Amino acid sequence: MAGEWQLVTVGELADSISDTHKLGKHSLVFLNTSDVLLGKVVHRTYTAVRDWPGQAKKSIRRNDILFSEIRPANGRWAFVDFDSEDFVVSTKLMVVRSRPDQVFPRFLYHFLTSAQTTQWLQHLAESRSGTFPQITFDQVAELQLALPPIVGQVAIADFLDRIDDKIELNRRMNETLEAMARALFKSWFVDFDAVRAEAEGRDPGLPQPLADLFPARFVDSELGEIPEGWETKPIGALAEVVGGSTPSTTKSEYWEGGRHCWATPKDLSALNTPVLIETERRITDAGLAQISSGLLPAGTVLLSSRAPIGYLAIAEVPVAINQGFIAMKPTKPVPNLFLLLWARVAHEDILSRANGSTFLEISKSSFRPIPVVRPTDRVLSAFDAIAEPLYRSVVINERESRTLASLRDALLPKLISGELRVTSIERFIKDPTV
Repeated sequence: MAGEWQLVTVGELADSISDTHKLGKHSLVFLNTSDVLLGKVVHRTYTAVRDWPGQAKKSIRRNDILFSEIRPANGRWAFVDFDSEDFVVSTKLMVVRSRPDQVFPRFLYHFLTSAQTTQWLQHLAESRSGTFPQITFDQVAELQLALPPIVGQVAIADFLDRIDDKIELNRRMNETLEAMARALFKSWFVDFDAVRAEAEGRDPGLPQPLADLFPARFVDSELGEIPEGWETKPIGALAEVVGGSTPSTTKSEYWEGGRHCWATPKDLSALNTPVLIETERRITDAGLAQISSGLLPAGTVLLSSRAPIGYLAIAEVPVAINQGFIAMKPTKPVPNLFLLLWARVAHEDILSRANGSTFLEISKSSFRPIPVVRPTDRVLSAFDAIAEPLYRSVVINERESRTLASLRDALLPKLISGELRVTSIERFIKDPTV
């Protein structure tokens, strides 16, 4: 351990807070576990007190750490870096309050949310009985860490914050890029803005070569009025629709040393962007041979078909899938982004065709006939020329964020143990030959 560092427990540095909020207002912001993610509060909508669920009780303060008691946490944590008097949180969120005379709050936050700590807490949760594994503050309080002097705590936290800030910037950029792609899809293929403008003699607001691709009138179809020259087609005509399966988990030869990505809906549930780059599990060649759909190519659109229906992503790597998916392999010239954005817009229609007694599920046979308005090839190509660069930027940002997260997770235990110093890392970043 480095020089003046002390070995302490979390219980010596912080407390678990269960203070009931003093309700002085009719509406406050209620935070559930789903409202916090990777350090940030992602929900800030005021809700009337009468509409809160029964577990809405705890008050919070600036510098508190919010931590999901349900495991796996899947990034459901946040640092309260704002005035929080208008907020109340679920009893499912642990509120960890640092003792400011003992520890720098951001330093403790980085320790508690490190990959090493969250993996250990997951192990502890799984050792407890129950349908939903949970952790308690008593377990968190027993965690040990090496505590540097306050100056060192601030330096380490600041370095890790800079990594997190870049990841957060990428996330916000991706939100903007995705919103642009969704707005383009809605304008062209849902609201038919350009066609309506042409039909009414208005300027469609597009460069002339693009405007010329859109007709100036509508025709009737089974989906209502659609642009002249466009068609209604079943989604099964725009993509090859396939499913997957799970090779026997008792046969080690299907899993041990696996090199092929194998996805379940869980792999999509924690995605910030509809980009699948990695999967939790991999299968072997022998395991892959058990799945009739085989290894799906990069570019395949994945839609979770049950529990729940609606997780979406484009596979950026070749991937095999389990039985919880409908996969769409686009047929030329239909872009995969068209399929992805259509599935998002058509969510309610897809749900309406699902059935099941235990949980809703949509089968491939029910999915394939869903009608879609199919534009002309030239319009599809023009859409892809605009939307694809947006999506490529999303992928680049996502890959960079994953690399940064891996770097942070690798450096954090070394920084907290004193094995590495921030100054050494920054000198190396500026000059790798040092």
